[in-house]
Amino acid sequence: MQRRLVAEWLGTFSLLATVVGSGIMAENLAGGNVAIALLGNTIPTGAILVVLITVFGPISGAHFNPAVTLSFALRKEIPAGEASLYVLAQIFGGIVGVFAAHFMFDMEIIESSTKVRAGAGQWMGEFVATFGLVGTILACIKARPTAVPMAVGLYITAAYWFTSSTSFANPAVTIARSFSDSFAGIHPANVAAFIGIQLVAAVLATGFFKWLLEE
Repeated sequence: MQRRLVAEWLGTFSLLATVVGSGIMAENLAGGNVAIALLGNTIPTGAILVVLITVFGPISGAHFNPAVTLSFALRKEIPAGEASLYVLAQIFGGIVGVFAAHFMFDMEIIESSTKVRAGAGQWMGEFVATFGLVGTILACIKARPTAVPMAVGLYITAAYWFTSSTSFANPAVTIARSFSDSFAGIHPANVAAFIGIQLVAAVLATGFFKWLLEE
């Protein structure tokens, strides 16, 4: 269990260091072109997910996401107590990952984001992103487990662009990004709505794909 929690902490740390770090780098280099900055943020995020899930999947299952952990808990594939510890490791790892990105780029270690992400369109984007992410994982586990790392990485890469919210799809990521006043940030006042929608989407996706994938 200790190794599994360390894997979840380190994986989420690495994910957030990549998301925030690549966002800072992309914004610095894009010369004000938001599309180029988003592309520079998207590619590293999708790529690191492939690496992290491949590396840590055999240890902890490579959730790195409370919504995914909730789905597996609902499927009774992880006990509630262990799921709670997973979530704590994910949140803590994500926040420290943001701090590490700030340190690398000579920014204030702890910030509060001023980037507003609110409104029905953004919330719908988060629902679609999280529903699709959980569905991708569950369907791949059923059909081709070895494809999960690539499928998740590609899904998030696509969802950065086809969802209005740029696909947070992860409560730990959402919390951590509120500590960064950078390209990847989210205003703390918008965090609760994002997380609520992500969790609802995860529950509904778990039920839907249970029905869809039954033999």
